[in-house]
Amino acid sequence: MYLFIINSRSGGGAGKRTWHAVETLLQARALPYEALFTQSAEGAESQVRRALNRREDWRAVLVIGGDGTIHSVLGALRRSGLPLGVIPAGSGNDTARGFGIPLAPEAALDAALQGRCLEADLLSASGRLTLTAVASGFDAQVAVNVNGSRYKRLCNAIGAGRLAYIIGILHTLMTYKPCRVSVTCDGKEQTFERAWLVSVCSLPSYGGGLLICPQAEPADGVLDVCVVHGISRWQLLRLFPTVVKGRHTRLPYVTMLRGHSAAVRFAEPRHAIGDGEALGTAPLAVACEPGALRVLSPLAAAGAQEAPGPSLAGG
Repeated sequence: MYLFIINSRSGGGAGKRTWHAVETLLQARALPYEALFTQSAEGAESQVRRALNRREDWRAVLVIGGDGTIHSVLGALRRSGLPLGVIPAGSGNDTARGFGIPLAPEAALDAALQGRCLEADLLSASGRLTLTAVASGFDAQVAVNVNGSRYKRLCNAIGAGRLAYIIGILHTLMTYKPCRVSVTCDGKEQTFERAWLVSVCSLPSYGGGLLICPQAEPADGVLDVCVVHGISRWQLLRLFPTVVKGRHTRLPYVTMLRGHSAAVRFAEPRHAIGDGEALGTAPLAVACEPGALRVLSPLAAAGAQEAPGPSLAGG
């Protein structure tokens, strides 16, 4: 039995459309499933916990939604042993990208039904679990601005989720002020003047495919940190095209760090986000939890760990 978690509002209604397509496929293949609809990140975790406690024959939990919807159920799935599947239907879909999951619904479903899993790391920060990245500073402010904007809904409606983030970058660039930040990685503290952002990543990208930490791997047991500091607004604007390809890491005003934990303290309050969801403005302490989640992924090699049972596709 498969448990589907559907956020109908993800991606400006893409969640609802994607579920209709997936449900048709499930019925045509006579696969057993239960659908759980959620529109609130706050209530999703408790809904999933109750569903998982109702029966013991769950094969996998598949989320139809965006990175924020996935974020909301991580607590219920952490170390549960049940694999997470993703049918992307959000604005950014960076979780899907990070695990090599196709963006087309049928292809994503087929990939999940193969039953091949990766043991993925989770990031723990501010009492919350995160799968993609914990970002603070400029890019977190971009996310806050985008999530509260009208242009995000318009971009989602035309299938251009990444465009919303580009607009958000330009919007935020006009008002954001950099400040000093202290970053402590595995006990070693460094201070950066005029810091724009600090991103602590488990996956390579966020913001709809921006490769902020291109070397990050989901199951290596360490976190990757990107600090952008000491540049002007014009230089920052010129930086973003290089982030699309991950070429920014060689620039002198970008510092890359790695470790098992990271603490971030800005001299002034700055927003932080995890998987695009708000984490507040307090200083951050981020820790890596190696192998805390199993994710159904095409990246799993032929000999990788498989989900319980002979095959997920077997019902």
